[in-house]
Amino acid sequence: MRPNFNVEAKFLTSATDEFGAPEPSASEIVFLGRSNVGKSSLLNALCQRKNLAKTSSAPGKTRMINYYEIAVKKDGARINLRFVDLPGFGYAKVSKTEREAWSGRLSAFLRKRRSIRLFLRLIDSRHADLPQDTLMSDFVRAALNPDQTDLAVYTKVDKLNRQERDALLRQKPDALLLSSATGEGLDKLWDRIIESIIGA
Repeated sequence: MRPNFNVEAKFLTSATDEFGAPEPSASEIVFLGRSNVGKSSLLNALCQRKNLAKTSSAPGKTRMINYYEIAVKKDGARINLRFVDLPGFGYAKVSKTEREAWSGRLSAFLRKRRSIRLFLRLIDSRHADLPQDTLMSDFVRAALNPDQTDLAVYTKVDKLNRQERDALLRQKPDALLLSSATGEGLDKLWDRIIESIIGA
């Protein structure tokens, strides 16, 4: 199922922190979540491209902050924005020192990048209550500026059976369920992204 949006996308650049980031020139949508939650797969699915963002079965491959220029067209309107793919947190195959360094740089990035309009917090629907996700949620909400919003997106719902899906919805009735593999939820997510930018 392809999203009901026409999307143009291209890779812009990578950076290690906010000092190497490109100048703000469009509304920014930040993707963040644990390693192997499916950030790259979701970015590719939203952009209707297979290899725009590199995917890997090895958690923690993305160590840089990756920027993508996006133009989305719907109902005759063209909206320019930027996707920002942050490194997955919680990956195990790096040193504690490196994790702490990344934590500091990402904290500075999230607090200082005023061009961010929406934080997409990706959560694996099969593991919806892990402490790492709760900590990230608390941190993002504490850092939000008045003109910024955040949204929890539950990924990989195609891997849930009916009983597991119903249990998740009972626990989180407003959950946005999404599958990059089947396309479920992509249109709803695009609606939320555009709403965060134009306030419609």
